[in-house]
Amino acid sequence: MTDLLEQGAEWLAGMFQRHATRSISYRRGVNSAALQATIGRTVFQIADQLSSVVLSVESRDYLVATEDLAAAGFGLPQAGDRIHEAQGLTEYVYEVMAPGQEPCWRFADPYRLQLRIHTKGVEEA
Repeated sequence: MTDLLEQGAEWLAGMFQRHATRSISYRRGVNSAALQATIGRTVFQIADQLSSVVLSVESRDYLVATEDLAAAGFGLPQAGDRIHEAQGLTEYVYEVMAPGQEPCWRFADPYRLQLRIHTKGVEEA
């Protein structure tokens, strides 16, 4: 029997890939690859145990096809990887990371078709 939800997730991932992405450069050390990514965000709630204050931290997320990152030779994202994104004449550099003990990436869907990569801006040129 066919899993209609998985088919729907594949269709939606394809629509994002065709209509809601921009070109980025994914880099690890000296290796880099051009990928298509959908831009998103995640708001993390981090509790400070010492002061009992809850901090809200927002990350810029990049949703990329799992198979695209693997085909580029990177496998899964790693903390410290960098994403370069050009907007007009400015190039923004984001480092793969997440606050506190949060993971720096997660699957964006139950079928592991897309990765949601959490980043923080580190440079602007």
